[in-house]
Amino acid sequence: MVYKNDTKPVRAGEELDTSKIASFLRETMDVPKGEMDVRQFGAGHSNLTYELSVGKKWKVVLRRPPMGPVAPKAHDMEREYKILNSLHPVFPLAPKPYLYESGNLIGRPFFVMERREGLVFDQEFPDGVAATAELDESLSETMVDRLVELHAIDYKETGLREMVKPEGFIERQFHGWMKRYDRARTDDVVSGERLKKWLLDHIPNSPDSSIIHYDYKLNNAMFSKENPSQMVGLFDWEMTTVGDPLADVGAAMSYWIQPDDPELLKTGLGKPPVTVQDGFFKRDEFLQRYAEKSGRDLSEIHVYMTFAYFKLAGIIQQIYYRYMQGQTEDPRFAGMNVFVNNLIEHAEETAGL
Repeated sequence: MVYKNDTKPVRAGEELDTSKIASFLRETMDVPKGEMDVRQFGAGHSNLTYELSVGKKWKVVLRRPPMGPVAPKAHDMEREYKILNSLHPVFPLAPKPYLYESGNLIGRPFFVMERREGLVFDQEFPDGVAATAELDESLSETMVDRLVELHAIDYKETGLREMVKPEGFIERQFHGWMKRYDRARTDDVVSGERLKKWLLDHIPNSPDSSIIHYDYKLNNAMFSKENPSQMVGLFDWEMTTVGDPLADVGAAMSYWIQPDDPELLKTGLGKPPVTVQDGFFKRDEFLQRYAEKSGRDLSEIHVYMTFAYFKLAGIIQQIYYRYMQGQTEDPRFAGMNVFVNNLIEHAEETAGL
């Protein structure tokens, strides 16, 4: 990064065996001579992502599952590698993957991909970038337009057609996330039974299936240094599949915080994202542009958004469960039960309960 350092020293307990990985990469890639430096991307809460560099010119990104036991079928590095392999040729915002290692080297699988350079808009504007209403609006438009473009790709023309089962996607999602929530539930979070019943009574009729990112949010995108409203990279494809595109829109809206949201929703994962600034789209404006650009009917979007808040509660609860089980010592996770309860409450309000 030029304007803002997006990596930090590796957190205690999450170190890599640098010597072993450097030797492996030198056997399989064209790595220049010199000491390999390892830093960690600090924004994520799930998989662990590192920058590996030698000097100033050679940089790659390594991604691996979190420490400790992980939920079945979660944090599947081989699947994410294959998704990037299929998507990069038709959607170049997805970084190019270089190699996959099945777990023989460090005891856990990982993959290595290209390092993109640019600006990340997270909780603050990058250093050197002025926050203006015009830029806020342009960033909002870009986020909508790239999502519409992703949803317009014919997945049957990509390798994803061999990896997915789009039939019955939304039903499986509703039932699957309820099971995951229950399995990870701790005594200090609500059961959400009333919400789960409402969701099962309102399973929507899905439009035609498309490729969905399913973790589409501003800080998973990277923008040009020369033109800060131009997206140059899109990351975290772990949850990508083929399914209901409106489920992707709902998930994106669950991350898109606006100024009049409840304080506990704004600050659940720390400082609010920059989308709380007045120039950014409100969720209604985001949805209106998506409907205009995609031609899709959003009359049931409140169901998708209700489910998205419930699903986000499930994701956060899985992280909190790992923390409570002593599988991670990351102090950011200590109070996540409060956020889970707030998300369930907000989902109920979105449903009109």
